[in-house]
Amino acid sequence: MTTREAQRPGVREGYAALARAQKSGAGVPWYMRVVNRRLGRALAAVAAPTRVTPDHVTAASLVAFLAGAGLVAGVEPSVTSAVVAVLLLQLGFALDSADGQLARLRGTGSPAGEWLDHVVDSGRHLLLHVAVLVGLYRFTDVPDAVLLVPLAFALVATVRFFAQILAEQLARRDPLAGPDSVPRLGVWIQAPADTGLLNLVVLLWAWTTAFVWVYGVFAVLNAVLLGATLVRRHRELTALPGRS
Repeated sequence: MTTREAQRPGVREGYAALARAQKSGAGVPWYMRVVNRRLGRALAAVAAPTRVTPDHVTAASLVAFLAGAGLVAGVEPSVTSAVVAVLLLQLGFALDSADGQLARLRGTGSPAGEWLDHVVDSGRHLLLHVAVLVGLYRFTDVPDAVLLVPLAFALVATVRFFAQILAEQLARRDPLAGPDSVPRLGVWIQAPADTGLLNLVVLLWAWTTAFVWVYGVFAVLNAVLLGATLVRRHRELTALPGRS
């Protein structure tokens, strides 16, 4: 174990240090920036004095998410199951923020850890919509056409996530690439893609009609965001100098 890995600040010290070293909030959706980062900061500070590693936190994030999605897919819709599912999904989302913050606090960030985090994120973007599809099919009598909505939403969310991550990686490798451009009002424009807000839609799970309508609106808005993302990212990457 290296000296840096052995450093484990206390809870208060860790929370204060992370509060001073937060990433820029430019363009970050509201829940992710205002709520989830703070929850992740608190969880990272609690884990800081322990032997828990960022990879452990990433694994816990996946477990919490799978438990929440599993309730949606495998349990008869009710107010209780919806509330518990949302709490688990939001816990998983908070832990997803905590793993990177814990690594930053200890100075132990690594390409392997970042890769694992992105792999779990990619699964999360897909599997929630798969869970919605399975739950609608098993427990409701919605028309078959409605079942296409979570399928389309899964495709949109997965492609947009990949487009964002790959563009950021390509730009990061180019020393002449400037910081990511963020459209004005980006916080509100990207609200439909905010994982925390989408998780909250599951609170309507016991009321099928209301859930389908709100979920459908989110799906349409995310499809619009996908189109805008593809255009903007392609324009940004086109403007970068070619590699010899």
